[in-house]
Amino acid sequence: MEFWPEFLASSWGMEFIAGGFGGVAGVIAGHPLDTLRIRLQQPPPAYSSLQNQRPRPISAPALLRRIISSEGPAALYRGMAAPVASVAFQNAVVFQVYAVLSRAFDSNSINEPPSYKSVALAGVGTGALQSMMLSPVELIKIRLQLQMAGNRHHLNKREGPLEIAKRILRQEGVRGIYRGLLITVLRDAPAHGVYFLSYERAREQLHPGCRKSGQESLMTMLVAGGLAGVASWVVCYPLDVIKSRLQAQSESYSEGIPPRYRGVIDCFRKSVEEEGYAVLWRGLGTAVSRAFLVNGAIFTAYELALRFLVNNTHQIRLEEN
Repeated sequence: MEFWPEFLASSWGMEFIAGGFGGVAGVIAGHPLDTLRIRLQQPPPAYSSLQNQRPRPISAPALLRRIISSEGPAALYRGMAAPVASVAFQNAVVFQVYAVLSRAFDSNSINEPPSYKSVALAGVGTGALQSMMLSPVELIKIRLQLQMAGNRHHLNKREGPLEIAKRILRQEGVRGIYRGLLITVLRDAPAHGVYFLSYERAREQLHPGCRKSGQESLMTMLVAGGLAGVASWVVCYPLDVIKSRLQAQSESYSEGIPPRYRGVIDCFRKSVEEEGYAVLWRGLGTAVSRAFLVNGAIFTAYELALRFLVNNTHQIRLEEN
């Protein structure tokens, strides 16, 4: 029996559950590298455009050694509670929305997997919608990851995700918790289109016919998922640098300190003027390494969970008959 027709007949809601498993697997696999990426993207704290020389950015291995020696290995997992608590749900919604949209765009092809065009359009729509959930989570995660990173606002005490969220809401309101939403949408909509399109194309190239049969190997899932993650990050990375810088500065507003960046364009202009265009790609190596690892884990966990759920449902129906 071909996997796809059977999957269509019994899968509603299962993408949600399988997506949740994928999200948890991705967070656990990639959070240490994500912490390195966030810290690498931040501007030098004492830099002034009047200086004659630009500060020399630290390398990822050097930063990793500094974090472990000064803060301990646990610092690499700081801020993981926020995404673990929400990414399972967020990823579940992403995969369920993607499944609904991809089928809606290809409603005439009932017994065939969605076309690549439908896959890309569904990915763009999914990325735009999920930004509403992701933007507050990433704001809190970034603030947690930057604690004890040399910023004077974090030297006196450490806060948990709930304390940070409550403080932002109290001092800046709902607008503060959604700071960076626009740039998150601009980043995630095209990135998700590339993400799902790259995955579907890669798995079909690695194992022809697997989109319909569902018979690809574990290695195909890992490699296709990893390549999809790398492709999506390369597309959106400059916007991610700008987003991280905008969200990292948010707490200064409530303390009467003028913000370093007044918006997306201002952040882009100042970052390039002070540190050169290379700043837009700083930390990319760490990001794509993490992306391959994380998204290989996400898609593998998702596909395995989905097949387990579909097969169990099919067996139950056979037993009932």
